[in-house]
Amino acid sequence: MGKGAGRRRANATTGRVCPCGSGRAYADCCAPAHAGDAPATAEALMRSRFSAFALGDSGYLLRSWHSSTRPAALELDPGQRWTRLEIVRTERGGLLDAAGTVSFHAHYRHGGRPGTVTEHSRFVREDGRWVYLDGDQP
Repeated sequence: MGKGAGRRRANATTGRVCPCGSGRAYADCCAPAHAGDAPATAEALMRSRFSAFALGDSGYLLRSWHSSTRPAALELDPGQRWTRLEIVRTERGGLLDAAGTVSFHAHYRHGGRPGTVTEHSRFVREDGRWVYLDGDQP
């Protein structure tokens, strides 16, 4: 993916409902995180990361990944379309917490076929900001 491609796609969706499933407008939901604002909770970070996958914003995904587990590069599959996020459970990860977990189902379509990723993700604060540490997929 070319540099800035995710930003162009995100800008084109500012009047639409946010991909994260909150029901709010993208401009009032995940767009501020994608533009550099720190999400307040681990769940908000998880939602903003799902939206980044849906919008093809690999730069945001890398910026919101913990430095100890972050890959050097991230290639997103342009044929995979992320369609829906279901938050199953959130533990800790609030305003005063240093760590938290979010369990979710992320639904997608690839090659015309539906699929689901189920993950139990761990989030921690790094330099005061929530970041994705790692996740277990059952």
